[in-house]
Amino acid sequence: MTSRSRAASGVVIYPALVLGALITLTPFVLGLMTSFTSAEQFNTEAPLSLPTPPTLQNYLSLGDAGFGRAIVVTALTTAVILLGQLSFSVLAAYAFARLDFPGRDALFWVYVATLMVPATVTVVPLYLMMAEAGLRNTFWALVLPFMFGSPYAIFLLREHFRAIPADLINAARLDGAHTLDVIVHVVVPASRPILVTLGLITVVSQWNNFLWPLVITSGEKWRVITVATAALQTRYDAQWTLVMAATTVAIVPLIVLFVALSRHITRSLVVTGIK
Repeated sequence: MTSRSRAASGVVIYPALVLGALITLTPFVLGLMTSFTSAEQFNTEAPLSLPTPPTLQNYLSLGDAGFGRAIVVTALTTAVILLGQLSFSVLAAYAFARLDFPGRDALFWVYVATLMVPATVTVVPLYLMMAEAGLRNTFWALVLPFMFGSPYAIFLLREHFRAIPADLINAARLDGAHTLDVIVHVVVPASRPILVTLGLITVVSQWNNFLWPLVITSGEKWRVITVATAALQTRYDAQWTLVMAATTVAIVPLIVLFVALSRHITRSLVVTGIK
């Protein structure tokens, strides 16, 4: 490609990227502005008006609505699910990638085929199972359906584990390492970028989970962020300034986590692309 053609493509690509970024970021900026706007100003002035003056009242009101407890419950459930997802997914993926047992490949592809099944299809069976076990409206009902791995996670890790050089694993076995030692001291350190990316995906999906917590819990004791935010629209007669404050509080931890782990995510994309 000549320098002239590269310059011409840049004239088209960069404005398109800037336009896409503006379209993507504008709703977040408007939501942040609204969260610092008083209810009186929001109801009387144009939605795009800057908050004059900015107020923290919306954020202070979230405490009265029990939003702090929802944050703690969401963080706790997300942490437990993350630990379970990574632990069980690593073990299952290693078994499918490196261990020989009858029906291994058939079992793996049948399991991966469950990705085709919409999550809403399993809501009623899961609810009946939890209710029969007496776990409805409990912490364990929130975490048990999601902490034993997932088809996507196991598929991603299996493909990565298969790419790890066999000589590396054989050398560890010659040194007397058992299977669990190989996983902990060889496979996991060699897969850190993939595990970080998978962990971030798990955190985002569980932090934003809405349908299952809405179905399996009632009341405020085990209410998560998404359900608590939805409840604000009814409890406070759709005061959007308060809803936007709750949304901002829910988004900020995910943004901080993404920025902190961006180096590992970029590395995992590079490694995956090379393979």
